[in-house]
Amino acid sequence: MSKIGKEPIPLPDGVELKISGRLHTVKGPKGELSQEVDERITVTAADGIVTLTRANDEKSVRSLHGLYRALLANMVIGVSEGYEKTLLLIGIGFAAEMKGRKMLLHLGFSHPVLFELPDGIDFEINKPDPQQKSEFRNMQSQIVIKGIDKQLVGQVTANLRALKRPEPYKGKGIRYINEYVRKKAGKQVATAAA
Repeated sequence: MSKIGKEPIPLPDGVELKISGRLHTVKGPKGELSQEVDERITVTAADGIVTLTRANDEKSVRSLHGLYRALLANMVIGVSEGYEKTLLLIGIGFAAEMKGRKMLLHLGFSHPVLFELPDGIDFEINKPDPQQKSEFRNMQSQIVIKGIDKQLVGQVTANLRALKRPEPYKGKGIRYINEYVRKKAGKQVATAAA
């Protein structure tokens, strides 16, 4: 058995799984997600526990067993608790503001960048408290990305970070909240030899 695939998925209160053919729909308090499952994987739900079994022990089927178990478990967590990722804007003059369903970003370019907000994703922009000391001297704001689809939250966060990756000299740019940016030494002023 696949180590991941054989683990049962407990369904929290208020979360239900509907199976109609190959389409599996998980519905919970935060929303609804659907996933098609390969016909070689069988999904059963009984007494608040979801289990997955596979048709045979071929290598490709074993890997699908673990994949679909992980996808269904992520859907259950998403519709019950949700997912969120936090990005930091670091740099003097860097700013973010909401314009309806779009985010306007000032990232040191000659023009502001307009980032389209996809369906199923919510943004929250937090300004740092000037009285509170931060480990980042030039942090301008925090952008919190929330949603029920783990893959979509991760992809939107990566797309937003790709607009201005942190540079290695001063660390300016958009970075994940726990990301370590290894800094390089700048050019040294050559001392004149006598």
